[in-house]
Amino acid sequence: MELPAPLRQGVDSLLEKVPLPVLKQAARTLSERYRAELRDGRLHMGEDMAVKAYLATRLPATYAAVRASLDALADARPDFQPRTLLDIGAGPGTMLWATADAWPELEQAVLVEASAAVRKVGQSLAAGTIGARTDWVAGDATIDLDNLTPADLVSIAYVLDEVAPASLPKLVGRLWQLTGDTLLIVEPGTPAGWQRMVAARQQLIGAGAHVLAPCSHEAPCPLAPPDWCHFSRRVARSRLHRLVKEADVPWEDEKFIYLAASRLPAPARPARVIAPPKGGSGKVVLKLCRPDAGAGEQLFSKRDGDVFKAARRADWGDSLL
Repeated sequence: MELPAPLRQGVDSLLEKVPLPVLKQAARTLSERYRAELRDGRLHMGEDMAVKAYLATRLPATYAAVRASLDALADARPDFQPRTLLDIGAGPGTMLWATADAWPELEQAVLVEASAAVRKVGQSLAAGTIGARTDWVAGDATIDLDNLTPADLVSIAYVLDEVAPASLPKLVGRLWQLTGDTLLIVEPGTPAGWQRMVAARQQLIGAGAHVLAPCSHEAPCPLAPPDWCHFSRRVARSRLHRLVKEADVPWEDEKFIYLAASRLPAPARPARVIAPPKGGSGKVVLKLCRPDAGAGEQLFSKRDGDVFKAARRADWGDSLL
């Protein structure tokens, strides 16, 4: 997956005069903060150079994870056509770009972001290229959500890992209050990210939400540590991306976990592939999250007919009808 051409061109323009050694150092610092899940009161992207490091190294992968999550949401609710978006912790507008790509009919977006440097870059990238009316709001995800208006689609991506655990239930509760139709949460595909998602899922179901994806049911998650649910999306690296990360291969795999919860139930919740398929001659083994609230590997062979053909085509993260 690649960034939309206007977004890629805008990023290239912002980065073209930044010295490579400076960008590399900023990228290392940013990466260390993300990996450590630091909550020291400082914004990960509080400074202009940190924002540019994010654009060079993290934006493509974050966009890919968000776009894949929106695809799963659209598959689960084909009738869903959001006109309004409320994105919390919006960064440089990653969710805005992905949502506008998934639903070009999007009319209005409110983007809440604490960092002035990030808001400035996000406004610059979206100006003249995003059709929806956009409003950038200065605000912290944990304390500045009281005066916001509900939206059809409410989203929060790669933010829960920056919030103190004690504050998460209140934040998730407020997000659900603001959700007119559907809430989408995206987190890093780590064991810790999955645990945060499991807790949010349980809270939302208790509040009356219907899980659209990725789960095939609303029973407690059947997985137990050291296992965890996550997905992967391959991301194309630009030349600058490879240089900044000192990488040899022209791609990377972004691991992520997401949850789409709605005020309306899904038309159907088929089984979902929750691990890379294991192929063989005339057979394929899929690890499935099933509508019966179970999870585990299942063997499909030629004797299964059309079901085998569907299983052979299925990839990690796909639903199996």
